[in-house]
Amino acid sequence: MSLQYLGLNEINGPLVVLDQVSGISYDEVAELHLEDGTERLGRVVEISGDKAVLQVFEGTKGLSLKNTKTKFLGRPMEMPLSEEVLGRVFNGAGKPIDGLGDIFPEKFADINGKPLNPVARTYPRNYIRTGISSIDCLMTLIRGQKLPIFSGSGLSHNKLAVQIVRQAQIAEDSGEKFAVVFAAMGVKNDVADYFRKSFEDSGVLQNVAMFLNLSNDPIIERILTPRCALTVAEYLAYEKNMHILVILTDMTSYAEALREFSSSKGEIPGRKGYPGYLYSDLASLYERAGIVNGAKGSVTQIPILTMPNDDITHPVPDLTGYITEGQIVLDRNLDQTGIYPPISVLPSLSRLMKDGIGEGFTRSDHAAVSNQLFASYAKVQEARSLASVIGEEELSDTDKKYMEFGVYFEKYFINQGFDENRTIEETLDLGWDLLSVLPMSELDRVDEALLKEKYNPENAKRFTR
Repeated sequence: MSLQYLGLNEINGPLVVLDQVSGISYDEVAELHLEDGTERLGRVVEISGDKAVLQVFEGTKGLSLKNTKTKFLGRPMEMPLSEEVLGRVFNGAGKPIDGLGDIFPEKFADINGKPLNPVARTYPRNYIRTGISSIDCLMTLIRGQKLPIFSGSGLSHNKLAVQIVRQAQIAEDSGEKFAVVFAAMGVKNDVADYFRKSFEDSGVLQNVAMFLNLSNDPIIERILTPRCALTVAEYLAYEKNMHILVILTDMTSYAEALREFSSSKGEIPGRKGYPGYLYSDLASLYERAGIVNGAKGSVTQIPILTMPNDDITHPVPDLTGYITEGQIVLDRNLDQTGIYPPISVLPSLSRLMKDGIGEGFTRSDHAAVSNQLFASYAKVQEARSLASVIGEEELSDTDKKYMEFGVYFEKYFINQGFDENRTIEETLDLGWDLLSVLPMSELDRVDEALLKEKYNPENAKRFTR
């Protein structure tokens, strides 16, 4: 028998307090029935004796202290799951908003996921091709990896996210299924429309499960959005044997919603007002990426976050960097010079790429090209610093060559069109052509046999400033 509780003790922001309740548990879902006959969902976020605190997903506006009826459902928040989720658009709480009706579920699953024993994980290998040279060559995305994009306000991270969704794929000859789960948190209406229209126009929406939480939606829904998205991803990966790429944007909006919620609960704030458990909360999301022993599928994550004031030491990028396996950093100076995508190569890295590239995965010379491009571009920055002091005319011939290489590298390798989808072979060949701009004696990260095979100054003549 399920009890209904009449009335509320207190309403505080998105929270309501009930007294004299028993037999409930943390994270349990409740239905709140309003005087006008409408219904809202909430979940238990705190229990103290016979007192319970609930967060209301749709907000507390219009709730009555006297006449609101509350019924506890005896289960956590669950997401309906079936392969029908692909091609559908949901709100942040997992309800369809595309006018195509409800999902007919094969099962329901707790959105908080199940704890994954670290021993049950398989080490990530093999890669996902994004078609973007700077990512595929220099910071390769490995299946089962979590690789965030650190951006800034006003940079083209939304455009980059759309391009990755459109172009990302695994090896076509593998015969394995690939899909994308896309979750947007706290985005404006025009940005949400841009995502939706871009996926529809390019024809990839049928292969995407899309979650949209708008900036005017309740903050509580924002906290649910990545959990609903990851629950869908885990189902498709581990039960339907698919390789799933999850894109979460913007994690800073998520963290700010968590801060607001924590503040309304009266919790003691930590750094910059964020709750002290921000690290463990982010980890509970990011650690849902990976490959499980015996499973044919994988969950790969690209969380996107905007750094306030471009500050990489801000708590959200700082803690994200501790949990994830590398980062892709966008650079405002490159963006202002018209380079897209404005990926800053030197502070970006993928810690798992060494085991997912090379013979059998990408191409045998991948590691050598990547290492040499990194080393050469680092020397470009040294030459530019020197030129800013003594002038470019006073540089040595070698430094001038590095300056030339730097211009070509940014113009032809990092910079590529929004609709340009490069294969890994095209990317690596372009890398060799660029390295051929430099004297052979400067290419000290490549063995001689490979250098003799690939180094060709004639190919470098096609580049123009």
